[in-house]
Amino acid sequence: MAESLRRLVNIGTFTVLQEKLERWLDNYYINTCDQNVARCCEIIELNAKVQGQLFKLLQVTAESGGMYGGASIIKSRLLPFLGQNFFTSGGSVTADTSLSVLAESAAKNREIDDLQDMYETSLNELEADLKDKEAENQDLRDELLEAKDNLNRSLRESTSNKMLGEVEVRELRRKLALAEDEVRTLRSKAGMMTDYETQIRHLRDDIALLTARRDSLYRSTSSFAKDDSILSSTIREEKKPGLADAQDEIHKLRSKAGLVDDYERQVRNLRDELSLASTKKSYLDNDMFSQDRLDAMDTLRRYSDDYENNQRIIFLAIQEAFSVAKLAFRQFKMKVRANLAATHIGPETLEEAVQDYINRNTDLCDLTGMVADVIRALNRSPKVFLPPDATFSIVQPFIRESCKLAWNMSALAHPLDIAVATDAELFDNNKYRRSYDSEYTAPLVNHHIWPALMQGAKVLMKGEACTRRGASLGASRRSRSPTRSVSPSPRPRSRSRSASPSRRIRSRSVSPSRSRSPFSSGAW
Repeated sequence: MAESLRRLVNIGTFTVLQEKLERWLDNYYINTCDQNVARCCEIIELNAKVQGQLFKLLQVTAESGGMYGGASIIKSRLLPFLGQNFFTSGGSVTADTSLSVLAESAAKNREIDDLQDMYETSLNELEADLKDKEAENQDLRDELLEAKDNLNRSLRESTSNKMLGEVEVRELRRKLALAEDEVRTLRSKAGMMTDYETQIRHLRDDIALLTARRDSLYRSTSSFAKDDSILSSTIREEKKPGLADAQDEIHKLRSKAGLVDDYERQVRNLRDELSLASTKKSYLDNDMFSQDRLDAMDTLRRYSDDYENNQRIIFLAIQEAFSVAKLAFRQFKMKVRANLAATHIGPETLEEAVQDYINRNTDLCDLTGMVADVIRALNRSPKVFLPPDATFSIVQPFIRESCKLAWNMSALAHPLDIAVATDAELFDNNKYRRSYDSEYTAPLVNHHIWPALMQGAKVLMKGEACTRRGASLGASRRSRSPTRSVSPSPRPRSRSRSASPSRRIRSRSVSPSRSRSPFSSGAW
């Protein structure tokens, strides 16, 4: 039974029958009457063959149920069609009615199939949306966990930084108090210096007076000798005691003149100490590292998120400020020396007079021109960069303070300078301390954060540097502004390049938050 049914399905007779009906419909109006009748007979023959096969299947199926297998179904469904009106119109069910029932059944079957397909498509779409939502939920969970970790880490860092900040404030207050005590001591010494100067003037006046008396005695004795030898001898005998007294007094004053030189040296040393102490105190009050530098870093962070590049910019700015200020100060000092050389008179040397003039006129510097030179140097540097919509003028306040600081250091009797620094140099623990993000086992400097303060070969205050493994001099500039302003001042100035190729310098600290001040480890 099943094999016969399978063969009937494989033959596809109903499909052929349906195709013949469709072709007959397409050609019905162009066929002749005989052709249409022949087509109809062909379809009837094919239908009869199919019905014969179906009746055979019906017989086999009924026999498999026994003697009365399927009898009730045959009586109710098949026998009415085998009556007198099976092939003619009439009866309770007409041919049109049968066709309409078959059409409705087919339409319902197609509708059910369409609904099933739509349901399966919708189900697949819902499953795909569900998978997408689950992936999004997992991403949100991951982001939430990451945000919680960052928040906890930030809280821990802020707590530690707050504790470090309190320690730094106490340390700075202590250093400021020591500096103020030193200034008061030097001021008291300055009073002694005034007394020394007064004594020096009195001694010089006495020396000049006695020298004049000696000269007048020599002249008077020589004129008397020409007129009368006897009178001359008498006069010499009478004047010798007075001349001898004057010469003795001159010798005594000459011995005191050595003390005068000592006093002058002490005065100069006291002036130098007072200037150096005043300068250090002004650095402590201004505190460029923990205030002005951090303000500049905040400004840079609004335009660039590259924290290392911002640190390099700050370091290069102060490095170029010292280079420009030293050159400008040398030119200024040469002009002062040339002007004073033509009119200088007095007991002090020309160099002392030049230094005294510089000490009294430390504000005679072209600060605007120096700032412009520093900005031009930053624009020429290939190792620092800013986005196209920003220029290095955004850190002009920091550059201005750096130039002023460098000028004041150069104007001292014993000038102060910053240490020469290069990328990938060997880390010097005497000059620098490592930053918080350094690799403490790395021997080379990746980039400098703050320079070391030097007086000759002596390190006065340590700087700060970041050490990394694999540090090298190669660092390319990623972006340059095509319309970057060269400087706020259009006039050119001669300048010397900095000896350091270190170019690149969040937040308001060495770390993402305010870090400890370098004063805590000897930095300035």
